[in-house]
Amino acid sequence: MRVLQVIPSISLVYGGPSQMVLGLSAALATQGVEVTIVTTDANGDQHQPPLQVPLQQLIDQDGYEIIYFRCTPFRRYKFSLALGRWLWQHIQNYDLVHIHALFSPVSTIAASIARHRGIPYILRPLGTLDPLDLQKKKIFKQIYGWLWERPNLQGAAAIHFTSQQEALTAHRFGAKTHDLVIPLGVTPPPNLDLFLEQSFTGLEDIHGERQEDFDRNNFQEDDQNHDRSPESVGEQVQRHAQSDTQNFSEDFSVNMAGVSLVEVPTLETREDLGRGNPLILFLSRIDRKKGLDLLIPVLEDLLAEGWKFHFVLAGANPQDQNYTAQIKQQITNSPLGKSTIITGFVAGDYKRQLLQQADLLVLPSYYENFGIAVAEAMIVGTPVLISDRVQIWQEVLEAGGGWVCSCDRASLLTQLRAALGDELARQQRGRNAQKYAWQNYRWESIAHRTQQIYRNLIQNSE
Repeated sequence: MRVLQVIPSISLVYGGPSQMVLGLSAALATQGVEVTIVTTDANGDQHQPPLQVPLQQLIDQDGYEIIYFRCTPFRRYKFSLALGRWLWQHIQNYDLVHIHALFSPVSTIAASIARHRGIPYILRPLGTLDPLDLQKKKIFKQIYGWLWERPNLQGAAAIHFTSQQEALTAHRFGAKTHDLVIPLGVTPPPNLDLFLEQSFTGLEDIHGERQEDFDRNNFQEDDQNHDRSPESVGEQVQRHAQSDTQNFSEDFSVNMAGVSLVEVPTLETREDLGRGNPLILFLSRIDRKKGLDLLIPVLEDLLAEGWKFHFVLAGANPQDQNYTAQIKQQITNSPLGKSTIITGFVAGDYKRQLLQQADLLVLPSYYENFGIAVAEAMIVGTPVLISDRVQIWQEVLEAGGGWVCSCDRASLLTQLRAALGDELARQQRGRNAQKYAWQNYRWESIAHRTQQIYRNLIQNSE
């Protein structure tokens, strides 16, 4: 089976969509699927230089192939005439096309060509059919949607949503296409993956009747990485400040065929973090939709009430550097600053360490079609507190893996008090989250299910 993955860009500046395509492609390749990714060299919409990658050449990577095409200077719209020509000439060589975007010339052209050539294709909207997201550039999207996206949606073999809630809330411009719900995946640290396989296989073998508590603090790759005191976190940030900047760039230049970071991590450390306080982690793109305008004032309220905690803000946004600077300045000028570490962009082992050492991941987004950081926290046993606009909130509640709030300060404050005030509940919900993520969010199981879906869609199109 030959599958073509189409995405406007796989640069890291675009966050989760890039991670998803790369992770899924690698997992499918291990299961015998021939995967090719076609994309542009776009590396941000704010005059960033393009990715330093070979153009219009097959690049072998992690068992699959990538072909990059030159993006036009108007990178916000990610148009590539060369990519369109390539699709017209080669798309019939593939059994199925999986397209990751809407409202983009790349995805629109890919869907139109696939439909014209009679190749079954799946459209993944990346949250762009959420009514709140459709309010941005509303008139443009209404015109674009009815003229071009409606026929593409109607002609698709299926629409790929990453959660049931995303599918339920999506506005489809009248299309009646079949839905697929396939979550995003995560890759557990190798040693942790083996441990969980042994633990959770035992649980499943007796239908969940045996209870085995897993304390993630007892799983140690080395003692230094798992000292849970907040002072240890601060020391690690300082220790990694110089080495990780280089390691991140080196890791991604090897693993992502030339995709380079556009923002180097910036570190701000504090001496008076206090030993033994809970560690609250925000790990996501610094974006207006992520609810930082709720989270920061609520954390300030908690400090005023006498709560003690340590806050790590991990993330960046080269697409909106003014907002990133505004958030950093707001924290610096706040009493919250003395309890905060601002890391900038994090990845690799350093990111995993933050996730493992956190007592709680918080993501109070106004809308989020999945929230990959939530799954990444869950797989390492960290409970989560998310808003009911993060579209896997029902799964988190059903799994008992965390807390859910509304998108308002009072609700977030209430749930944060509950989470911070009950260490045993955090530990239990962390274990619940980990079991659910291991069973539902590993790339291995997602790829197995996805390739079966691919085969069914191909057979139905014949």
